[in-house]
Order: sequence, then structure tokens, then C-alpha cells
Amino acid sequence: MKTKLLSLPAKYQLHTINIATNDGTLLPVSVIGNGKPVMILHAYGMDAREFLPFILPLTGKYAFYLPHLRGFGAAKDINMTQFDFVRQYADDMQVVIEQVCLTRNIETLPVAAISMGAQVMWAYFERYGISRVSRYLNIDQSPAIHNQSDWQGGLFGARQQEVFDIFHEVVDMTLPYADLDSFTHLPFALKRRVTDVERLFSLWSVNRPRSKAIVQVLTHQNDHKLVFYEHQIWQHKMRCLQAYLALPYDFRGAIDRVTIPVVNLIGGRSKLYNSTWQQKITQMLPDASEIVLPRSGHAVPMDEPVGFYKVLKEFLQG
Repeated sequence: MKTKLLSLPAKYQLHTINIATNDGTLLPVSVIGNGKPVMILHAYGMDAREFLPFILPLTGKYAFYLPHLRGFGAAKDINMTQFDFVRQYADDMQVVIEQVCLTRNIETLPVAAISMGAQVMWAYFERYGISRVSRYLNIDQSPAIHNQSDWQGGLFGARQQEVFDIFHEVVDMTLPYADLDSFTHLPFALKRRVTDVERLFSLWSVNRPRSKAIVQVLTHQNDHKLVFYEHQIWQHKMRCLQAYLALPYDFRGAIDRVTIPVVNLIGGRSKLYNSTWQQKITQMLPDASEIVLPRSGHAVPMDEPVGFYKVLKEFLQG
């Protein structure tokens, strides 16, 4: 006698919708849950579905829309058409948010975003305002990337030049190979350098020993594995790094117009964005509160999964 698997309840069924952006590209958006619509934006190099462990317990009350930003996750085969990828992502999110509001017959929805996804939201607020966002959860992200005379809270803080020099080096090394179809065709020494820098970035993103151990395991490539490693998004990552290094991303001018309630979730030991400078953002926003997770690095969901879940749940409850 055969045993049939039971169908998952509707609230646990993940499906994908495709939303046409301004240039006609069909952008995949993962959707799960029954209830009030919520949007969450993922980080650099992340797949939007990595939020699932945190949102599954909440799918009875909320419908989560998880866009896949061009070049990552389910959108890994979708190319950018602009060098300024942050603003292109912001344009894409404007279309996604409008479509969700239209199809769900709502005026606004809550948005949570982490790291690069949060940088996209700062760009979105600058370009499109706040009329479609009811409240915003900003997860360990400054609105200004580069340090300046009046701002030392940029990416990597006091170590910015040191780290940016590393990024410049690896970008310059890969430029002659930008049109190669496969990562496996790169010279071995270059493949090793690219993956070593990626591992370094991932290790800088976490603080807890267990998180560092997980990163080490997930990113380790011995020589044999590296020879055949098919790194599908390496070119897209390099393009993003180029833009971060070249463009003066600074959205502080939009801060005083973000009058909706904002929760600023800060990793107390973040090596990417200094917590003291992040707290200055809370003070600059018209209606903001902050939560500091003292043992967390930049990758808050990995370092403090329980704390992140509790903050997300409370944010959604308003």
C-alpha cells in the first residue's frame, strides 16, 4: 500500500510570480503566506528564499513578498542594464511595490531590508518617496557608502580605504576576463583570489564564533573543487563592487523626508557599518527607534537568528 504525502497547508506553499519591470524584464518574486502583504529585500550575494526560516512561523498572518534582485537568487540569469545597479534595483522595487499594492488593493505595505537591500530602499525613498511604504525596518545599513569629511560611517568605517584597495585589486584582475562564459575558464590563481576575497567579506560580516565556523565550511574550496567550481554570479558580484567603488552613493539627503515609522536594527559589533554612526541615523530620522543586538555583526539573521525573528515579528505587529 502506497503512502501519499500530504499537501502542505496553503500558508506554507511557496510560489513565484513574475513582475514586468520598466524595461520589460520579468523579475521573479517569491511569495508565501496568507494575510497582510509584507516585502523583504535581501543582501548582496543572498537568495531571497534564505528568509524562509524566519518568516514561516508568521505566514498565517502575513503574505511575504520576497523579490530576487537582478543577478542573485532566482534572478541570477537576469542582467543589469545600468552601471548604477542600486538605482536600477530601486526602479525595479518601485514597480514591484506598485504591483503588490494594486493586486492586493492596499495603499501601503511594510518593508524590511538588510544590507544592500536596505541601500536600495534608501535609493527608493530618494526617488519615489514614502507614499507606498507604511513603515520600514532598516537592518544594519548606512545611507552613505563612502566616508567623507562630515561622515565617517561608510562601509568598513575606519578601514574603508584598506578594504577598498583589496576590492579594487580583485576587480582590476578580473576585468580582462569579464566576457568569459564560465568561471572555470579563469586562471586558477585568479579563481583562488576571487574566492578568498569573497570568504574574507563573509567573515567580516559575522561576529559570533559559530557564524564564523559556518562561513568557513560553506566557503571552503580545496584546489580540486576550485578547478571545477562553477561560480554562476561572480561577474555580477564584480559589477556591483565596481559601482560601489566608483559611484558616490549617499542618500542622506532623503532622510528628513522619511517620516514614516522606522526601526533601525543595528549589529552592535558590525564591522561593515559602525554602530555609533548607525545610531546617528536614528537621530536624524523624523520618526525612528533603534534596536541594537550587542553581540551581532552585520549579518544579523546569521549571528542572532532568535533576536532577528523577535525584532521582525514585533516590527510587523506595528
